[in-house]
Amino acid sequence: MDDSPSPLPPAIKGRGAISAAPSARFDDKGRESDGDWLDLRDGIDGEGPPPRTEVTIEHPRTIITRNQSPDISFDRSINPYRGCEHGCIYCFARPTHAYQNLSPGLDFETKLFAKPDAAALLRKELARPGYRCAPLAMGTNTDPYQPIEQRWRIMRSIVEVLAEHDHPLGITTKSARIVRDIDLLGPMAEKGLVSVMMSVTTLDPTLARIMEPRASSPRQRIAAIAALSKVGIPTSISVAPIVPAITDHEIEAIVEAGAEAGARNAFSLAVRLPHEVAPLFREWLAVHYPDRAAKVMALIQGMRGGRDNEPDFHKRFRPNGAYAAALHARFKLACRKHGLNQVRFELRTDLFRVPTDQLSLF
Repeated sequence: MDDSPSPLPPAIKGRGAISAAPSARFDDKGRESDGDWLDLRDGIDGEGPPPRTEVTIEHPRTIITRNQSPDISFDRSINPYRGCEHGCIYCFARPTHAYQNLSPGLDFETKLFAKPDAAALLRKELARPGYRCAPLAMGTNTDPYQPIEQRWRIMRSIVEVLAEHDHPLGITTKSARIVRDIDLLGPMAEKGLVSVMMSVTTLDPTLARIMEPRASSPRQRIAAIAALSKVGIPTSISVAPIVPAITDHEIEAIVEAGAEAGARNAFSLAVRLPHEVAPLFREWLAVHYPDRAAKVMALIQGMRGGRDNEPDFHKRFRPNGAYAAALHARFKLACRKHGLNQVRFELRTDLFRVPTDQLSLF
């Protein structure tokens, strides 16, 4: 009997997950799909075409998602898309695809859902009697500026509605595509209505290509920080997630690059591996970093109470242990050195104007 381990599947160029595993928890069939412009390419390295991106149109009844988590600062968000083509292997949102009867692995980054009615739904919800204005968070689950936004422009339509009615907005992204919307975001910033956080996990383009294959390159993200800052948009840099023994040595360099580009604040968090993300991440380590896979997981578990993930409120964002303390101290020192986190962004809510169908008299 052969007890040798099964051979690992090969990495898929242009995608983050190695496989579709773990299997979906539900079953859903009969979707209509549409290819993305990134797939209009020849096969990779003579091995045939990569997994094709499919986009399913979704028509939800509402668009604002309410959040009641006690350890999250915002209470509402919008997700223009389900799934994310960036393919970041560590993405904590991957498990949500199981609710669509799809794999948190390759399906999460290749079988996407778009909500083209988002702007119309948003306008309707903002006009409801009793609506209380508070900052909307975007990019908290999947990235609103992922590659398919180039074609679908759903994020831009949402920003147009918010700008029209002076509604505050906070955006988190790892895409330089956000620069396209400076014409909307700049005037909003002048009114104190928008802030942006750019996620930069590494400055190494080779590592970025295998860890977050369809996100903007590190150079492009730093350039986007500079472009946003130049027109007065309050911009932060997110050094998150920090992956032990893979990206942890870059903390100071990333903070410095963000500060030089004009970022005013910075944020950091060690990697989290909830639910199906853990086995996907382990598989990715085995393929790309077999020499240090055990060390990476040991350091992660050392910060998470001996587990791959700490799910409890107030603990999941606060890794503990000596290694976590060292990461935090290094990050804090780097921020102090470069003058970051001296001022907190406060978005205005007093300018909000309720949408109305009535024509102005003037």
